[in-house]
Order: sequence, then structure tokens, then C-alpha cells
Amino acid sequence: MDIEVRNSPNHIKQIAVWGITPNGKWLGMQLKKQFEFSTLFFSKKIWGPSKESEGVQLFDKLSEEIKQQFNHYTGHIFIFSTGIAVRLIAPLLKSKLSDPAVVVVDDNGHHAISLLSGHIGGGNELAKITATIVGGTPVITTATDTNQLPSIDMLAKAANLFIETPENIKHVNMALLQGEKINIQDSTGQLDQFFLQKYQTPVNKTATGGADILCSYNTRSVSRETFVLRPRILSVGIGCNRGTSHEVIKQFLFRTMKDESLSTNSIYRFATTNVKMNEAGITALAEEMGIPVDYYDNKSLNSVKTIQNPSKMAQKHLGVNSVCEAAAILTANNGKLIVCKKKNKDVTIAVAVKI
Repeated sequence: MDIEVRNSPNHIKQIAVWGITPNGKWLGMQLKKQFEFSTLFFSKKIWGPSKESEGVQLFDKLSEEIKQQFNHYTGHIFIFSTGIAVRLIAPLLKSKLSDPAVVVVDDNGHHAISLLSGHIGGGNELAKITATIVGGTPVITTATDTNQLPSIDMLAKAANLFIETPENIKHVNMALLQGEKINIQDSTGQLDQFFLQKYQTPVNKTATGGADILCSYNTRSVSRETFVLRPRILSVGIGCNRGTSHEVIKQFLFRTMKDESLSTNSIYRFATTNVKMNEAGITALAEEMGIPVDYYDNKSLNSVKTIQNPSKMAQKHLGVNSVCEAAAILTANNGKLIVCKKKNKDVTIAVAVKI
């Protein structure tokens, strides 16, 4: 039966397929063929004298090759026993938020087991697709899935919420499994509909009291077991003197966010004038934090009518009334300025919230 070529599930962009047996070679080639972005890693000894084909890499020692490749792929399919897989990847694991998805397939293709990063990493979905390709049965063991309940970490991922306290996922998911009420403080409203529809759970929007789930871009003290989510809805406008280092910009940014009780994990974009397109400090900071930068021309910056602090220096040297405030507002889809221009001798910072 022909199966259409598949894109990888969720955010899994690159898949590594691994085989060490004759049957594993045949299954591996089938999987490589069906996943659009994949590489087959296979035992050089079992592959035989034939040359490597495109997208195939041969190895001498499985453990060494997996160690080198593990974090270069966002998904792995191991065609060998679960015991071998566990022993090989155990020393390489870091966090459920960053570890790649791992699926284990027996070399007869009877079962595709979601072994690692089933929710956030997309392992459960990868196991289902893999099982379809090899004609086997997906094996999913995460409790919320087996009880046909959505998990809080998958909800957060779907809503593009940053998980700040992943260690507390288990507390919320256990409460959902047991049908317990969950106290939610959500300043964004992103969780309201989900919980009210699925669990008839009252949503507490007050700024005080305990919370099982806190979803807010504002920082405050919470209990150790609170599941903290950060909505990615803050844009930061940046201005700086030429040649300002990324460390200087970063320190001022973090200090400003802390002083204003705002989470840096809620920043979704930086913005500035297109004059700063090649400013090394801004570029380096954006790359370090994994946050894209929007650049605006003078006409766009001057189109913003809601700036709070016009800049004589920006007008004199750049021909605009504002850089950081105007850029922050533009990138927030003409959102609300919540931090007016803050400055030191080298950097200006403003923050807007997307509406």
C-alpha cells in the first residue's frame, strides 16, 4: 500500500531513523521515504558492501553515533529494543521541554512506542504516524492520553504559552485526572474557554490568593507548586548608541523588566529602527534569546501617534519622533504601551503589550 509522503508532526523538523538489524534496514528505508525531512543512520556491518544512498549515514558504533547526533534532531525513531534505547539515551536527557521525541519500533514493525517527550516534543503523534507507516500499533502510555483527556502542557503548547515551571505539570495533570477543581489566575483569558468547557472549572481572575495555574506576563510570588505560564505578548522596542555591546543592552533590558515586574519569557519580538539593522549588540541579543527583531523605517515610526516621550535626539539624528516607544507599539500590532521609555547612557527600552 502506498502512503503519502508526510511532514513531521508538530515542531519536529528533522527526524533521525536508526537501525541495526536486517529487518531494521527495510523498515528504516520505508520510514525515511515517508518522512520528508529525515536521515537513516544504520549499522555499517549490517548494511553490507553496497554504498550509502542519499540521506543514509553508516556508523561503526551505535552508542557513539547516537551521542553525537541526539540533540541535532528533534525526533528519533529507534528500530531496536526499548531496553537498548533506554540505556543509550539515559545519559543524554536534560529536560522534557527540550529533549527530542523518541519512538521505539520493534524490527518487525508490530509496535511503535512513544518513549520520550510524548506531549511537548510530539512523541505521541510521531508514534501514531510511525505505526501507520509500518502497519503496527502505536503504544501511548501518558495518563491523560489513555484517559482521553487533554494535558495542560499540550494546551500550553497549542496556545504558544511559555512553560516557566515544567516541574509542576504533573500536579495540574493529576488534578485533571482526579476531577479536582483547579484555581486559575489568567490575566489574558486564554485558558478560560478551555477549562470552563472541558471541566466546568471556575476561573479566578483576581490578583491575590493562591493559584494552581498562573498565566500572566506580570511576575509575582507564587507557591512552589504553582504552574506558571507566560503568554508571549510583549514587544520590546530598543534604541542604542552605535557599538553598544549586547551585554550592556541585555543587562538594561533585564533590569527594566524586573523593575516593572514583567517576565522576559513573555517577550515575543524586539523592534527598532532600520538604521540599527546591522547593530551587532541587538543582533547578538536577539540570537541569544531566540527572539526575532522587526525593523521599521522613518515613515512607519512617525506614523505612531500614541508615543509618550518624543525624543529630540532621535528627531535630530534620525528624523523620527521616537525609536523604542514607536517600534514597540508597531510590533505589538499598535498595542498598548505599558512601559514608557526607560534609558541609561547607551540604551533606551520601551515595552508594549499585543492586543
